[in-house]
Amino acid sequence: MELIFAILIGFFFGFVLQKVGAANPQKIIDMLRLKDFHLMKAIFTGIGLSSLLLFTFLALGWADVGHLSVKSAYVGVIIGGALMGLGWAISGFCPGTGLVAAGALRKDAPFFILGGLLGAFIFTLLYGALKATALFTTLGGKVTLAETGSEKYSALLPTFPALALAGALGILFMAIAWFLPNEPVHSARSLDDTIVSSGQ
Repeated sequence: MELIFAILIGFFFGFVLQKVGAANPQKIIDMLRLKDFHLMKAIFTGIGLSSLLLFTFLALGWADVGHLSVKSAYVGVIIGGALMGLGWAISGFCPGTGLVAAGALRKDAPFFILGGLLGAFIFTLLYGALKATALFTTLGGKVTLAETGSEKYSALLPTFPALALAGALGILFMAIAWFLPNEPVHSARSLDDTIVSSGQ
């Protein structure tokens, strides 16, 4: 039953990613260039709403804190995140959107997926040598911003009520999404090109 539930959630998540344009690499590249905020609005809304709902469910006892998984923070996470962001900006794909794009039969998606698998394979081969380096220097272990109610995770701001903190941040993210432009932002050069082409 859990497997079926996971497949349904994955299908729904992939469907949403496809509908908001996250499987289109040009949409992602335009977002990172601050030219098209459509996808950024969807991401900020998703983060804000999910944060608000999660901590509301935790406060009401509707969600089991044991299901939360917080990854350890260490130096390699910062470097790895930067490398992933660079790859995201160059390719227009991240692991999740790459799979969705493959499902949408984009011809460039399989190359991205193969590249990711190759990178993971190389990291696996080098893991033993890298584990003893500064890349695995801890940055505080498994830390959350707000108190989750789990003894496994320490909170950076334990004195603030978790729902108030997460709720305020969630509302802030959704407010930012609301005020972002709805239409793509055109550069001065593209506007000049449009005027010239329309004159011809």
